[in-house]
Amino acid sequence: MVSWLPSLSPKSIPLHLPSALTVRHVLYGVLIGFSLSVTSTSLALYFQQRKRERLQDQFEPRPIEIRIDEVVDGVAGLIGNTPLVRIKSLSDALGVEILGKAEYMNPGGSVKDRVALRIIEDAERQGLLYPHTASRIFEGTVGSTGISIATIAKARGYDATIIMPDDVADEKVKALQALGADVERVRPASIVDKKQFVNLARERAAHFGQDSISSHSAILQESSSVVVTTTAGDIIAPDHGVMTVQDQDELRSKPRGFFADQFENSSNYAAHFDGTGPEIWRQTNGRVDAFISGAGTGGTISGIGQYLKSMNEDVVVVLSDPEGSGLYNKVKYGVMFDQKEAEGTKRRHQVDTVVEGIGINRLTKNMDYGLSIISDAFRITDAEAVAMSRYIVQHDGLFLGSSSACNLVACIKLVKKMGWKEGQRIVTILCDSGNRHYSKVRLVLPNDDYLHRTDIPIDSKIIDDLLTAPGAST
Repeated sequence: MVSWLPSLSPKSIPLHLPSALTVRHVLYGVLIGFSLSVTSTSLALYFQQRKRERLQDQFEPRPIEIRIDEVVDGVAGLIGNTPLVRIKSLSDALGVEILGKAEYMNPGGSVKDRVALRIIEDAERQGLLYPHTASRIFEGTVGSTGISIATIAKARGYDATIIMPDDVADEKVKALQALGADVERVRPASIVDKKQFVNLARERAAHFGQDSISSHSAILQESSSVVVTTTAGDIIAPDHGVMTVQDQDELRSKPRGFFADQFENSSNYAAHFDGTGPEIWRQTNGRVDAFISGAGTGGTISGIGQYLKSMNEDVVVVLSDPEGSGLYNKVKYGVMFDQKEAEGTKRRHQVDTVVEGIGINRLTKNMDYGLSIISDAFRITDAEAVAMSRYIVQHDGLFLGSSSACNLVACIKLVKKMGWKEGQRIVTILCDSGNRHYSKVRLVLPNDDYLHRTDIPIDSKIIDDLLTAPGAST
């Protein structure tokens, strides 16, 4: 044994390992770091939650969140508060969120339920109508407003007379008759023609009660937006003097004729500014990039558009307009004229399109309310409307009407024009169901006789081409 070699015990071997103290420091550091990470994440989540709560505090509870103890009062309680539905096929294909306000879920089957209810309620508040007095409401319409008026009238104790063109879809006529409305069908005519359906409705209201042997008709109020008559005789004439209590009771209890006049009556606009617009704002938590709608009376696009712009001036409001309507040119060029209106070129009637419910060749009071905030317009062809109707049935299972199809085509065109693909939100109106256009447009049936007779091309690739095109024309 060599005695001079040092003893090599395990304790004396210099191992290059951290000491227990160092390991302890490392562990403390890891624990502290993890705790800080968890704490910071928790704080971030907390502040995000608080931010969401503050944002939600700006909105009333969503009325579409139906509670099991909620009971609505009659058919009027069912109107409005319709859901927003994401159109999956179009949204996924475009990289945006296309949201449709499902107005076909109203009890009368269309967006016009809101208008009919507001018109009648406003008339009652003003003392122009009294329920259950055998009074009669008159309206000229292509169908949906008439169905809504007949629905509300029946529930409120009124009769209804609906005058409409004789070329509208038969389903609308049958619905009106089922609701007990008197339906008068007339030949399509220009608004300047006394026999045009709106003018005839005004005339019928003005002469209500004159055929009665025991009653006399007197004009209560007549203006550009309302006509009311009564069978109460002469008691309201200016030279009658102060009415007695008996006179007032007679005036309230006698039947009246009331012309609703959806085109000029500002209750139309108010229904959407006070109702539909705020609903959309709540349902989207205030995140809307664009709103698209067609226009017939103009109340929908004006009322909703004005409300959304009042909440966020950056919201883009866009018109969807069918062939033959002059509104496209009014928005784009400031003139109300369409080439198809040239003498001898019209196929069927004033607004030369298979689409019902939107399109017009005059500027109504309700449209004028919102004209200044509409920044763009797209013209939608009959072929595009029919193609979209069929596309949306096949890909989303949604059976929609022709005006809804126009709105969805315009959504695609706007997205392409703007170059949007990062989740922008476009809200539009799904006005009514396709079951009101079944016999006319032949949305899903192989029988295309109507479309062939009217020379409307049937091309299933139109929507696919729009979705894949690099841009879209206006």
